[in-house]
Amino acid sequence: MKHLVVLGAGTAGTMTVNKLRPRLDPAEWRITVVDQDETHLYQPGLLFIPFGIYDAGDVVKTRREFVPRGVELVVAGIDRIDPDESRVIFEDGRTLDYDYLVIATGTHPRPDQTPGLTDEALHDTIHDFYTLEGAVALAEALETWDGGRLVVNIMEMPIKCPVAPLEFVFLADWFFHERGMRDRVELVFATPLSEAFTKPIAARHLAHLLDEKKIAVETDFYVEQVDPERNVLVSYDERELGYDLLVTVPVNMGAEYIARSGLGDELNHVPVDKHTFLSRDYDNVFALGDAADLPTSKAGSVVHFSVDVFTDNFLRHVESLPMLERFDGHANCFIESGFGKGLLIDFNYDTEPLPGKYPLPGIGPFSLLEETEVNHWGKLLFRWTYWHVLLEGRPLPLPSRMLMAGKRRVEP
Repeated sequence: MKHLVVLGAGTAGTMTVNKLRPRLDPAEWRITVVDQDETHLYQPGLLFIPFGIYDAGDVVKTRREFVPRGVELVVAGIDRIDPDESRVIFEDGRTLDYDYLVIATGTHPRPDQTPGLTDEALHDTIHDFYTLEGAVALAEALETWDGGRLVVNIMEMPIKCPVAPLEFVFLADWFFHERGMRDRVELVFATPLSEAFTKPIAARHLAHLLDEKKIAVETDFYVEQVDPERNVLVSYDERELGYDLLVTVPVNMGAEYIARSGLGDELNHVPVDKHTFLSRDYDNVFALGDAADLPTSKAGSVVHFSVDVFTDNFLRHVESLPMLERFDGHANCFIESGFGKGLLIDFNYDTEPLPGKYPLPGIGPFSLLEETEVNHWGKLLFRWTYWHVLLEGRPLPLPSRMLMAGKRRVEP
């Protein structure tokens, strides 16, 4: 009997086992999924918790709810992988042999990678919203904050959901307007990138939002350290940016066991073929979702589209047949812009976001690179789709490859 082991029961790992279990003969295949805890987190929902749109109960369920019958769930910490011997070694010394391995343990905030960003500093005047604990603490802080300079900063790219920091600053603008205190709040968005919107066409369509909302932008700001004593961010070029309240997106890194196993890059993401997700070094190891070093967004839509491609390829690969499907880097993201409106972008490795309608050409109902109420509701309603359709591996009527139908070609 062959053994497929999936490390990570988040979005990518859960979708993978739900799609493969019906297609792999249980008499010939054993499937095991491993995670360090029982809690499944709807990560896009963390953005809404600080503003009281969601609470913790809206984004948390148990992993076992979504693991299909016939798949074993092991709850244990992973010490390392021994890829030469095809086995996983747990922190308690147990081992688990595999014939094929899928690494889907994501990427995670690592505040310890930035001097001054310590556990003691967090949740005082420094907050994050990329963890459940951080989002809840930030909600409590915003309830009593009386104004000043609020800085939203990104430490380093890549990060999970790269548009989320911009969404946060847009929602903060709305939140403080609703509270009648926007005139007492200075909003600053600090990014290590050269622009808030890095794609030229998207920048042309969206950059006006920052000006209209009176959000200051500090570009090329690479943080060397945080000085929590003085409430200051210090960049490598010695610029200083003061804050009264800092909402930071720490460095994001893959799991530590990836480094101990010699399978990762400098950020512990697994180098893979960007079209098939097969490890560049091992023919029986794949990496999916945020755990992989794909040159596209670390976002849930990438997981959805890539797992669709992976499933068919995996079934061919285990039969020693060539993998015919090629992932094109397809991603789409709703962007909350505040005041009950949102935007949508759709792109891939080669094509930047373009204006138009999605998913039906000329009809939508979603508009690309345009603020609409429908886009806002699309983002909020996706939570139901995530819990009841996506995780369970049910088909969505969206092609995994990006289509040009419905998009308007424009010059960069």
